This record gives sequence, structure tokens and C-alpha cells, in this order.
Amino acid sequence: MIESVLVHLLQYSSYVLELALVALLFTRGRWKGVRSIAFYFLGYVALDTIFRPTVLYIYGFSSPQYRYSYWMSDVFLTLGAFLLICLLFRRACSGKPEAWSYIRSMLAAVFVIIAFISYFSIAHHYEHLFGHFIVGLQQNLYFACLVLNTLLYIMLQQWSSVDDKLSLLVCGLGIEFAGPAANMALMYLTPGGKDAGLLLALLIPLCNLGMCVVWLFAVAQKTDNEAALHSREKDLSEAAAFADVTVQKSMR
Repeated sequence: MIESVLVHLLQYSSYVLELALVALLFTRGRWKGVRSIAFYFLGYVALDTIFRPTVLYIYGFSSPQYRYSYWMSDVFLTLGAFLLICLLFRRACSGKPEAWSYIRSMLAAVFVIIAFISYFSIAHHYEHLFGHFIVGLQQNLYFACLVLNTLLYIMLQQWSSVDDKLSLLVCGLGIEFAGPAANMALMYLTPGGKDAGLLLALLIPLCNLGMCVVWLFAVAQKTDNEAALHSREKDLSEAAAFADVTVQKSMR
């Protein structure tokens, strides 16, 4: 009973924060400073907050339709997360084209290696090749995204990045990856993954909450550049208004 209450509390709290973050992103054009995050998060909300609950409500938890839609949407989310990390690496290397050229090749190689490993590791399951490949690819991508996100955070600390928001965005993404990665590890460590069910139900919504809180703070805060730009726009607006009033008075 208590576990069920906790699961629902975390789940609905996560939904509220997700909608709050979407609203904040589209307030005063804040999404323009975090375009990659905004597009990824919109896709995340569309699949996790709208699509999955709709399929669950129509077909039920035990239905094959919900199971297939859940895993397929999870693959799309994982691929989107990998693409997001690539874009964050590119943002981190905005002033270092040589570093980005090397990192871009590394990221492409990582994806190709993961695809080959996922295929050959389950090649003997011919009767369920597609299903095993999808699940294997999704699990391997999760671990790769977690490792790449950690490397990106370390790289930002070494470079002393002046991008104030980027470190927070990377931290939030790391929190999001931690839950599923820990749950998948537990499924392999425990017989039949018996203890992973409750942990999955608690960890993933908790990690979603952590990610939303960090991203809300990152999107809400103004960097020094944004504050200076806002101040300059305000000064220009006041100057234009003053000039307009002066012209009107002179015409009289």
C-alpha cells in the first residue's frame, strides 16, 4: 500500500514538474538559449506523459500493445538522449573546432560499435531477433549515454567553461540516466530481476523529478551574457521611447 502511494506520488509530481518546465521554456523565449534541451524535452513529454499513459489507459498494463509501445518509445527516447549528448558536446566545443572534429568522430564510432555489439550479442536468438536487438540496443545506449555524459561533465570542469547553464543541463541529464542504468544493472545482478520491479517504479520517477528540478533552475536563471543583453535591450527601448517623445514635442 505504502509503495503504491509513493509510486503514484512520485509519478504525478514528475508530471507536474514536466509541465512546469515546458511552460517555463516557452516563457519569454527562454527555449532559444537551450534549443536542444527544449526539443528533447518536448519529445520526452509527448512520449512519457501523453503517449504511454494513453496506451496504458486504453489497453491496460498487461497488454502486449502497452509492452511494445513502452519499449519502442524507450528506444526513441534513448536515441534522442544520445543525439542530445552529441549536441551538448558540440555546444561545449563551440570555441574549439579542432576538439569538436575529434569528438564528433568519437561519438559516431561509439554509436556504430554499440549497434554492432547489440546485434552480435543476441544473434543466436533468431526467433526473437528484432525484439532482442531493440532491447539490447536500448540498454547499451543507456550505459553509453551515462558514460559520455560523465565525460562531458569532466571535460567542462577541465575547460572551465563560461557557459553557466551547460554544466547544470549536463548534471540534470546525468540524474535522468542514473535510474534506468542502476535498474538494468540490478536486473542482471539479481536472479530473474525479482527485486528490480519496485526499484524501477521508484527510481525512474525520482530521477525524472531530479532532472526536472535541475533543468528548471538552469532555464530560470539568467547568465551574465543574457543579463547584459536584457539590460542593453532595455536601455535601447528606453532611448527609443525618449527619442519618440522628443520628436513629438518638437513637432508641436
